[in-house]
Amino acid sequence: MNKSQRMQLKAIVSLIGVAFLIVLSIVSIRKKVQPEEHIPEIVEYNNVWIMEVTDKGLKLFDGEAKEYEWEDIAVPLADKGDREQVADVTVTDGKLTQVHLKNTEKVSGKVVSVTPGGGVELEDKGFLSFEENVKMYRLYGSLEKCGADSIRIGYAYTDFVLENGKICAVLVTREEAMQNIRVQIRAGDYASEYHSGVTLSCDSNYMIRYGIGESSVEESHAAGEEITIAPDSSYFTADRIYIIPSVLTGRISLPSVKRSQGIPSYHGTMEIVKCEEGLAVVNEVLLEEYLYAVVPSEMPAGYPAEALKAQAICARTYAYGHMMNPGLKVIGAHVDDSTTYQVYNNIMEQDTTTTAVKDTSGQLLYEGAALADTYYYSTSCGFGTNADAWRSGNAAQYPYLEARRIGAEEAPGQGDETENIYNNETMMDEETFSAFITNSFASDFESKEGWYRWSYTVGRIDADRMLKTLQTRYKSNDQLVLTLDGKEYTSKPIESLGEIQDIYVAKRGEGGIAEELVIQAGKATIKVITEHNIRYVLCDGVTKVKRQDGSEVEMTSLLPSAFFTVNASKTDGKVVDYTLTGGGFGHGVGMSQNGAKSMAAEGFSGADILSFFFKESTVQKIY
Repeated sequence: MNKSQRMQLKAIVSLIGVAFLIVLSIVSIRKKVQPEEHIPEIVEYNNVWIMEVTDKGLKLFDGEAKEYEWEDIAVPLADKGDREQVADVTVTDGKLTQVHLKNTEKVSGKVVSVTPGGGVELEDKGFLSFEENVKMYRLYGSLEKCGADSIRIGYAYTDFVLENGKICAVLVTREEAMQNIRVQIRAGDYASEYHSGVTLSCDSNYMIRYGIGESSVEESHAAGEEITIAPDSSYFTADRIYIIPSVLTGRISLPSVKRSQGIPSYHGTMEIVKCEEGLAVVNEVLLEEYLYAVVPSEMPAGYPAEALKAQAICARTYAYGHMMNPGLKVIGAHVDDSTTYQVYNNIMEQDTTTTAVKDTSGQLLYEGAALADTYYYSTSCGFGTNADAWRSGNAAQYPYLEARRIGAEEAPGQGDETENIYNNETMMDEETFSAFITNSFASDFESKEGWYRWSYTVGRIDADRMLKTLQTRYKSNDQLVLTLDGKEYTSKPIESLGEIQDIYVAKRGEGGIAEELVIQAGKATIKVITEHNIRYVLCDGVTKVKRQDGSEVEMTSLLPSAFFTVNASKTDGKVVDYTLTGGGFGHGVGMSQNGAKSMAAEGFSGADILSFFFKESTVQKIY
């Protein structure tokens, strides 16, 4: 190829390259101007609350308020009258494209039980289940989402929106002062939550109502007529039977239930609920009438009037707290009648305690805007402690439950200058606490009470029993009974213990309460945590406690308190016996009842007593 031809070929190649670049540029330009395929952004809201409907759109609430305009403003998808309803809403590219209102079926009625995550039982409609996407709204005050704990058992404060027979939305419409409490009545001697059968009668004519809705049947019975209901009774056409006296002052007796007073009788109405475990019995009663039967069961009726008033307010506040947050939702009760909550109707009503309840009617104890947790116990050792004693992790929520000296304010320096050394923090020191608990001080409010000081001597240690009690407490909470593993205490099952080599209090809380106990043995070293566990583990179930007045009391499973020192006697490096020198009766948190008794005798009012034991609390009347 000559030079001319080579030049021509080079020019042709150059032209082809330019043409290729032009084509690529055209394709690129076309790609840039060609619109990409649009994928709409779709947001779906299930069971939201419609706050407002306007010509332009609507405002909805699903935990927070949001506003959207209609996609086609000329064709609104909802009427302005559809505000304050529940709906499913679809928003496409920020515009409303679909609104499905759910205002066709709403029901309301008295709620008799709540199964969180399951549904609710209404007195006249039976059980209604929640759908998967159920939403719950509190409509009074400031609008907000809420949970099943806002549904008040025993009250008709709530609307339920249904779709396909299930609850899709819960609308809590108001909050009012509640005056009825629902109490589960345990079987004889409080042995079980459930009854194998229930025998009842009434001192007035009464009615048994059973069935639901249109199939409900009302059956009349005469005063004194006794009825026995078994799990297979024909009354159970539904799961709940109602016993209703014909007069408000009628009392229902339960001969099948054993209490210390004999056959107990109850104000209010009864419900008998059929459960897999047996029959549950629920007494619905006025809160004040409930307290008539609680206060004498919790504090001796012979105590001074102001102490009884303080106890009545404590008991009412405790009960009302559980009315707001029921402990037995599935059964449909706020509390039961045992020591798990407050003892109810174990002792006959007394005039003095009933008067204390009436004199404080509707009064509750508050810390700020919240109900106070009104814990109480029998007797102090001269000091109380704070909620850290239970190691619940939330003691900071109870600043009003403080450790303090339970005696006259001028106690330090009165009669014995050594009292000046005793305060909440110094009592955490073993030597200081030991000096305090082995003496008595006249300025302590309860210095003359039998339980103010006591001793407990186990003459022969039973290592096998101690092992079993440790295993029991470990099973109850494996983080509160720990085993030494190297240099650290860890949670692991306790297989064996061996011979006991030492027992001592490893840590005290404020006020001197024993919070950690170490049991050193041949095969394991165990740390026992919390005052309750310590009292349980060191009680041998046989030894009697000797009180300061010389009387002896059996302790079958729990020591009187955890305010004590431990003196372990050893032979050949092994503990053969131990003596506890202690004081007080109960957990030591909140109000000491015998402290209240002594304070009332000295002229303190019920309100004064409460402000002493519950720092900066106030009494408020709600009805």
